[in-house]
Amino acid sequence: MPDDVTGKELDRGVHQQLRTLSKENAEGVAQHLVMVAALLAADDLDGALAHAETAARRAGRVPAAREALGMVAYRMGDYARALSEFRTVKRLSGSNHLLPLMVDCERGLGRVERALDLAASAEVGALAIEDKVELAIVVSGIRRDLGQLEAADVALQIPAARLARQQDWAARLFYAQAEVALSRGQVDQARDLFAKALDADQDLVTDASDRLADLDGVVVDWDDEE
Repeated sequence: MPDDVTGKELDRGVHQQLRTLSKENAEGVAQHLVMVAALLAADDLDGALAHAETAARRAGRVPAAREALGMVAYRMGDYARALSEFRTVKRLSGSNHLLPLMVDCERGLGRVERALDLAASAEVGALAIEDKVELAIVVSGIRRDLGQLEAADVALQIPAARLARQQDWAARLFYAQAEVALSRGQVDQARDLFAKALDADQDLVTDASDRLADLDGVVVDWDDEE
C-alpha cells in the first residue's frame, strides 16, 4: 500500500458505511477502496481487482466494498460477476442507483429482453436524474442494436434534462442523441448534437471533438503540429 494512501480520501458517505467495522479494519478497507479508484482511473484493471477483492473479503456487508468489486468486474467485461455484486449492493443498501449498470450487464450477457424489462421496472421512477440519463443511454443502445432507431431516439427524450446543459451527464446524453441521429442519416442534426456534447463536456469524457472533425472532413496532421 503506498504511504500516501490513508483512506481518508473517501467521501463521507463511504466512511459512514465503514463505521460498522472495527477501526483497524475500516482503515484498511478504506485504503483498498482508494486504490481501486486510482487503479481504475489508470486502467490497471488487474491491480484494481486485487484491491477490490480484498476490500470485499474484509467488508462483505459494506455496500461500497461490493460496489467497488462490481465496478471492476464491469470494466473487465465480467458481466455475470458484476451483476451479482450490483444485486448484492442493492440488497444491502436498498438503493437503485446501480440499475443502469445492471441493465447494461444483462445486455452484455445477451439477455436483451430481461434488460428491457428491468429498464421498465417501477424502480426507475425513484432514480436521480443523472441515473435516469445513464439508463436512457443504455436502453437507447439496446434499441440501436436491435435496429429500432425510432425507439432509440425516443428513449433519449428526457424532459427533465432539456435545460441542464452544463450538468456532468449532459455531454453523454447529447453524444448518445448524436449517435442515434447519425444512424438515422440525420447528419446535420448529428453535427449539432455533437457540438452540444462538446460544449457540455467540461471533463472531456467523450470524443465529441473528433466526431465533429470527422463529420466536417477535418484531418489533423500531427507531424506538422510538431
